[in-house]
Amino acid sequence: MKPHDSARRRLFRAVGATGLAAALPLPATAQHKQAYAFFTAGEAAFIEAAVARLIPKDELGPGALEAGVPTYIDRQLAGAWGAGERLYRSGPWRGGTPSQGYQLPFTPAELFRKALRGVDPGFAKMPPPQQDQYLRALEKERRNLDGVPSGAFFEALLDATVEGFFSDPIHGGNRDMAGWKLIGFPGAYANYYELVDRHNLKFTAPPVGIDSGIDSGIHPHPAGKK
Repeated sequence: MKPHDSARRRLFRAVGATGLAAALPLPATAQHKQAYAFFTAGEAAFIEAAVARLIPKDELGPGALEAGVPTYIDRQLAGAWGAGERLYRSGPWRGGTPSQGYQLPFTPAELFRKALRGVDPGFAKMPPPQQDQYLRALEKERRNLDGVPSGAFFEALLDATVEGFFSDPIHGGNRDMAGWKLIGFPGAYANYYELVDRHNLKFTAPPVGIDSGIDSGIHPHPAGKK
């Protein structure tokens, strides 16, 4: 197996682990310019460059940047999740054990905002190998990012990147179903009536999102069947 063939596969192990997925060079022309609801221009530059290293574009398809993951993260941070509407916020705030999960007093929006103030402002202009080294340092070296442990920020960023790459496109990420196409996930078909009594047939219909699958009238068919 070639090194670049295994890079994307290592990504999927990162869903349940803390390791940084191997990265591939990304041309500067892949940068997407757009308006964000939460991120400032400087914050967006870091996020766009970082997600492009965490899930890089390769021969298997688009990466996180091309799939709109920064938009997904931006919308989440600008909404109820970012505001921590379901978080317990009354303390006491003490250092927890790994098994206790997140123990910081910050909402997701506060965590990202504070941490992004502490990252290297020149990250987006670093060459790819240096960006990879910097991200690994955030994960492993326990740096202080304006009061946020760098490992906690890295974990939150990695989790949000993976979520954005595989979430329904209605949330801003997974543009053109890039994540779903990569793993063969059919998406949100509203009607499987024609398939309920048919077994051991390959499903070949393209994936659809929530907004296109509900009441769409689409009836997916297995290979060779219409």
